[in-house]
Amino acid sequence: MRPVPIANPPNPFSSTEVEYLDELVGADGDPATPLARMEVFEDRTRKILATNDSPDLGFRWSVNPYRGCLHACCYCVSGDTSILMGDGTTKPMERLRAGETIYGTCQVGRYRRYVRTTVLAAWTTVKVPYRITLENGTELVASGDHRFLTHRGWKFVTGRMQGRGQRAFLTLNDSLLGVGRFAPEPTQNDEYKRGYVCGMVRGDAWLQRGAWTPKGQFYRGFRLALADLEGLIRTRRYLDEALVPTREFVFAEASANRRRMLAISAGSRASVERICDLIAWPCSPSIDWWKGFLAGIFDAEGTCRSGDSLRITNTDPEIIRYTTTGLDRLGFDCVVENRQARDVMDIRVRGGLREHLRFFHTVDPAIRRKRDIEGTALKSDAKLRVVNIKRLSRPLRLYDITTGTGDFIANGVVSHNCYARPGHEYLSFGAGTDFDRKIVVKPEAPALLREAFEQRSWKGEFILFSGVTDCYQPLEASYRLTRGCLEVCAEYKNPCGIITKAPLIERDIDVLQELQRVTDVGLTLSVPFWDADKARAIEPYVATPQRRIRTIERLSKAGLRVGVNVAPLIPGLGDEDMAKILKAARDAGAVRANFVFLRLPGSVKQVFEERLRAALPLRAEKVLARIREARGGKLYDARFGTRQRGEGNYAEAMRALFESTAKRLGLETGCASSSERDPTFQRPGTAPGGPGKRQLKLFE
Repeated sequence: MRPVPIANPPNPFSSTEVEYLDELVGADGDPATPLARMEVFEDRTRKILATNDSPDLGFRWSVNPYRGCLHACCYCVSGDTSILMGDGTTKPMERLRAGETIYGTCQVGRYRRYVRTTVLAAWTTVKVPYRITLENGTELVASGDHRFLTHRGWKFVTGRMQGRGQRAFLTLNDSLLGVGRFAPEPTQNDEYKRGYVCGMVRGDAWLQRGAWTPKGQFYRGFRLALADLEGLIRTRRYLDEALVPTREFVFAEASANRRRMLAISAGSRASVERICDLIAWPCSPSIDWWKGFLAGIFDAEGTCRSGDSLRITNTDPEIIRYTTTGLDRLGFDCVVENRQARDVMDIRVRGGLREHLRFFHTVDPAIRRKRDIEGTALKSDAKLRVVNIKRLSRPLRLYDITTGTGDFIANGVVSHNCYARPGHEYLSFGAGTDFDRKIVVKPEAPALLREAFEQRSWKGEFILFSGVTDCYQPLEASYRLTRGCLEVCAEYKNPCGIITKAPLIERDIDVLQELQRVTDVGLTLSVPFWDADKARAIEPYVATPQRRIRTIERLSKAGLRVGVNVAPLIPGLGDEDMAKILKAARDAGAVRANFVFLRLPGSVKQVFEERLRAALPLRAEKVLARIREARGGKLYDARFGTRQRGEGNYAEAMRALFESTAKRLGLETGCASSSERDPTFQRPGTAPGGPGKRQLKLFE
C-alpha cells in the first residue's frame, strides 16, 4: 500500500524540543530549517511490528515509527542542464524520466571511467540557486547543496571552512572533472539533409547514372546497404523528402562473422538523376551543409571505439579533401594518415574525448553504436577551473535524478546525484532524495503497538526501536511517536531496546526511567568516530561524537543503563578511534559496548564510496582496501555469520582490539537484545506473573 501524503506536515523546528535538534546546521553555521522541501506521508497499514530472520542480529522484532530520515541533504541543478545520454546524445535535465539510460562514472582501478547507468528516479524542488562559471565558458546552475567532482574530490557548491556546517566546497582554485560544456545539436534543415545524403551516398553507396553492359543492355541504379539501421532509416527519410522513392530489401543475411544487412534502392532515371543532383559538391557550402556532410561520411566510413581515436577512412582524395575542409570549418584539429595498403587514408580527429563528444553533438551522426564511450577514462585537457560562483536573486525550479552509479554528466562535468537506501524503495518511492525528504510516518504507531501486545500470540519478546531508521530523527520532536510507543511498552512491561544517534532521546528520560523500573530497556548511542571532522565528512547532518557522549552522560546520571556502539566500524577510518570512543563512553557512564563492521548492501555501496572519495580523497583507497580485506575482496558480503563481523586477519584483529579494550575499561560486551530478568510482560488488568486472561472486575 502506498503511503498517503499530508497536505500540511509539521515542522520539527517549531517544536519545543528544537534544543535537541542542534545536529542539523546550515552552511552558515546557524540552526537549520530542513535542508530539502520535506514531504510527510502517512502509512495507514495495520502492522507495526517488523520481523527479521537474520542470525547475525540479536533481536527478532523491531518497531519503526518512521521510514526515511531528514538527516541527509538534497542536490539539484537547473532544468535546462544538458545530460549525456547513453546513446551519446544530450537531453535537458527537465525531460529525463525514470528508466532512461545515461552516462555516469565508476572507479575502475586507478581511473574513473564512463559507464552507462539507469535513471532510477527524477524529481524537482524550488531553491535559490548559484551560477558556477568555468574557465572555458561552461556555466552550471545548481543549488548550494549540489556536489561536483573536482581534482580534489567531491565538493559542494557552498560551505564553510570551519565550525558548524563545515564541508568541502568549491573555490576559485578548484577544477572540475569532465569535458566541459556540450556543443548544441545541429538544426536538421534542408542544407543539413542535403549534406548528410552527400556524405552517406559518396561514402558507402553504389550509384550508376547510366552505362551499357557488354551485352548491349543499358543500366542505372542506386543502392545503399548497411548493417546499422539508423543510418539507413535517416537516408531513406531524407531521400523521400527530396521526392526520391526507394524500396527496402535484405542485402545479406547474418552469418557467423557478419551482421544482417538491409538495403534501399532506386532504379528509375528520375530518381537516379535526383540523387546525383543531391550529392553534387556545392560551390559555397553552408555551415549546416558541412555538419550534415560530416555526419553522413562518419556514418558511412567513420569509427570511434571506446578509448580509441575518432577516424574517417576513404580512398578517394576528393572525399578526403572535403572531409578535412569541413572539420577545419567547424574548428576541429585533424591529421591525414596514409595506410600502406590500397591507398587507404585515415582522417584522425585529435583532442581526445572532449573533441569526440563535440564532434558527435555538433554534427549528430545517426548511428549510435559509433558514439559509444563506455569504459573511456575520465581524462581531459578541458579548462574547467572555477572562475566565478554567484548566488542568483530568485528561486528557480531545480531538478535532480537518482542513477545506478550515483552520478551523471551535467553539461560536460561529473555531477553527484542523491541516493536511496534500499528499504525506502519497498514503500513505492523512487530512489534518491525520496529517502531524505519523503518521510513516512505511522501516526497510529502507539495504538498499533497496543493492538499487537493484546494479541494472544504475543509472548512479550524483546523489541528494538528502530530496525530501519533512527526513531529519534527530527520529526519525532513533532509527532512524539517513539515516546508514545515507549509508554505502551511501559504499560505492558515489555522489554525493548533503542539505538540512536540523536540527543532527542534525552527528552524521554522520564519514560525510560519508568521502563527500567518495570522491565529491561537497553539504550545505545552509536558513535563510529571520535574525530569531529571525520564524523562530519561521513555523517554531515548528525550530532557530533562529543554531543552523543554528553547524551550518554545525561542518561547515565538519570540512573539508566546505557551502552555505546562503535558502529558502523569503518576499516581504515574508524578503527583508530575505537579506544578513544570506548574510554569516553565509559567515563560518561556507559556500562556496555558493542561494535559492528560497516555493511554496504545494495545502492549503499555507491553512496558510501562517493561520499568517502568526496570528503576524504586521500584516505579513500586505504579505507576501501581495508573493507575488501574484511569482506573477502568485495565491498559487501551478505552471508549470515559474516556480514556483521567481517572475516580475515584484519577483522579478527579489530575484534581482539575491541574485546581487550572493553575488558580493560570494565565494559560489558554485546548488544542489549534480550531480557536479563524473568519475563516481565503483563497485559494491564491481568493477574501478575504473565500474559494471562484479564481478571473479572466486580461492580464494573
